[in-house]
Amino acid sequence: MPEFRKLIEGYNRFRSTQYHNERSRWEALAEGQEPPVMIIACCDSRVDPATIFDTRPGQAFVLRNVANLVPPYEVGGGLHGASAAIEFGVTGLGVRHVVVMGHGACGGIKAALAGPNHVGGHSFIDGWISILHDKRKAVLADESIDDKQHALELAAVRQSLTNLRSFPFVADRIVSGELSLHGCHFAIAEGRLFVLDEAEDRFRPV
Repeated sequence: MPEFRKLIEGYNRFRSTQYHNERSRWEALAEGQEPPVMIIACCDSRVDPATIFDTRPGQAFVLRNVANLVPPYEVGGGLHGASAAIEFGVTGLGVRHVVVMGHGACGGIKAALAGPNHVGGHSFIDGWISILHDKRKAVLADESIDDKQHALELAAVRQSLTNLRSFPFVADRIVSGELSLHGCHFAIAEGRLFVLDEAEDRFRPV
């Protein structure tokens, strides 16, 4: 199993370098965490938030899922892993910023554009990306949009920000000034980050 062996080799490098150099920080973090930022990102292997933002241990509370989506606030239904993480980050850890980071060439967005998987059997992915149902319809119907993939990637960030504001504890903290929301998009090939200017509804390069 060479792939798993590489992970262990990486751990050994971490143990002898990063951990050794910041041992006191790790020991302090063992007592608890107070990250000021929560990042909601895709689980895509190419867009690790810790790498892109060059964060240190304890600096960011990270939620990763398919297509960096936030579901709308609801109390019924099944299990709510993403909502639980948001609740813990905002009310438990008291993060002051929540960042939704989309990215280029997103497989979840590609699946959303393709529509439901009719190969057979239940699809958890189809259920999850149905969060983008209305945005998908709008993008596909807009003949002025040439790059549907990119357009839906940006729309997904906007939708997640809208859904975040549907959580009462998020909305309350925004009103009180305790919490700020941010949207961004990472272009993989160029290594460029674009941040959403909500006042003008435009993603601007950093």
